[in-house]
Amino acid sequence: MKKVALITGASSGIGKSVAEYLFDHGYIVYGAARRADKMADLQTRGIKILTMDVTDENSARSGVEKIITTEGRIDVLINNAGFGSYGAVEDVSIDDAKYQMEVNVFGAARLIKMVLPHMRAQHAGKIVNISSIGGKLAMPFGGWYHASKFALEALSDSLRNEVRPFGIDVIVIEPGGIKSEWSGIAHDSLLRVSGKTAYKELAEPVAGALSSVDSKVPGPILISKLIYKAITVNKPLARYSGGFMAKPALFMRKVLSDNMFDKMIMSQVKRMK
Repeated sequence: MKKVALITGASSGIGKSVAEYLFDHGYIVYGAARRADKMADLQTRGIKILTMDVTDENSARSGVEKIITTEGRIDVLINNAGFGSYGAVEDVSIDDAKYQMEVNVFGAARLIKMVLPHMRAQHAGKIVNISSIGGKLAMPFGGWYHASKFALEALSDSLRNEVRPFGIDVIVIEPGGIKSEWSGIAHDSLLRVSGKTAYKELAEPVAGALSSVDSKVPGPILISKLIYKAITVNKPLARYSGGFMAKPALFMRKVLSDNMFDKMIMSQVKRMK
């Protein structure tokens, strides 16, 4: 019997890539995103698409119910929907900060709560939360983005031990630099929010670095393969990381003191000027 996977944020980047990869490896795939028109190529290939806003209770519930009605089960949930809101903490409005958390944290939690009763009933399931190396370390101007990913990591750690007795695995994926729309969105957000404030001098070089990152990083297929590995092994790890600078950055965060890590980060920022 083919396994059924629901992937949010499937209109671009990692989400679209993993939808294609799992479909090519025999899964029944439902790709969900707000922009259905951006998933027309997935639909042409035979991937089922759902118009879904993870911040809207009715939209999310409608999508999950459609899958259960059609397929009778959901074996894999991949919470990939998310974005990076950049700007100095002082400059970012609380409304924008709340929306960052709503998409990246509460959106994932909303889907988790909806699929868990079905996974518990079948005594099996995989919940994959796409975090970031930014869920373990924080850079200037990414305060609310990092806060959302730190929160997703903690949520996953609690959830993992809550659902383990029901045969459900919770897996965190921590990408480093990956070619996607993310860097462009973060660049535009940073300049819009802090490009003309007291933080301008520091914001401009960081924005420049964000805009140039795609020339240095691998494509999202790398993360798709990582996710496939994680959901097909008998005993998956709690975390997997991959992408540009992922393992070195996580290692440095682990071994350096806060003070030394701050110095390293700021030295890199100064080099961007």
